[in-house]
Amino acid sequence: MAEITAGMVKELREKTDAPMMDCKKALSEAGGDMQKAEEILRVRFGNRAAKSASRVAAEGVVTIAISADGKSAAMVEVNSETDFVAKNDDFLALSNALAEMVLNQNPADVAALSALPYKGATVEAVRTELVGKIGENMSVRRFVRLDGQGKFASYIHGGKIGVLVDVSGDEALARDIAMHIAAAKPKSLDASGVPQALIDTERRVAIEKAKEAGKPEAMLEKIADGTVQKYLKEVTLLSQPFVKDDKQSVEQVLKSKNSQCHGFVVYVVGEGIEKKVSDFAAEVAAAAQV
Repeated sequence: MAEITAGMVKELREKTDAPMMDCKKALSEAGGDMQKAEEILRVRFGNRAAKSASRVAAEGVVTIAISADGKSAAMVEVNSETDFVAKNDDFLALSNALAEMVLNQNPADVAALSALPYKGATVEAVRTELVGKIGENMSVRRFVRLDGQGKFASYIHGGKIGVLVDVSGDEALARDIAMHIAAAKPKSLDASGVPQALIDTERRVAIEKAKEAGKPEAMLEKIADGTVQKYLKEVTLLSQPFVKDDKQSVEQVLKSKNSQCHGFVVYVVGEGIEKKVSDFAAEVAAAAQV
């Protein structure tokens, strides 16, 4: 059996918010497999044990640039070590300039973007100079450039959540859809865009929960099908209840305005990046006691 370390218990605890003892037990049952242990806890505690997507912590900003005709758009995430620096005027000026550069020059990747000319030097040279001036590291993490079928609408919430949405039709509604996406964070436009791995996980969890509840073997697949359909309704944009009128789905609202959504992109600052724990030693010591 794989050794279950305090660090593994701590990591699972941070991902799921489940009790330490339950995390250690789940890891033991899963033979040290973190993903399988998380599924075990989801069976035991429900969606309380699916918090990892919200436990992001790197600082920085998302910036957006849209062409004058609305047909093209770019979004960039630039990270910093602290939120204080993310509000620095020079940091924000560079971040906004990067979005314009991505829109207008369409670099292939972050390295190509960093090599572009900026203020008589290159983006990388200006970034390095700014790091020295501010005394804190900053980095260009990712960007996207899109050409749309309709026109792009955007929404940035607090500088931390950025949304680009491609809509044909009602431009005011497009802005509302962008705000909805920032709030509801759908995983895809419709069911065809949801990764099969996520669907498989929902099915496995549903079957295990049904077994624990004593449901007959013959009902397990039907229960799993219902759970998967409910999940898809929750995570696909067109099926979600519209935030400004939850009696209608986003798809129904779009149809009522003779509009169509072709796609969207969401950036959440620091998504998937672990934050340094302020008292890591204490956390590990606590985990070691389980």
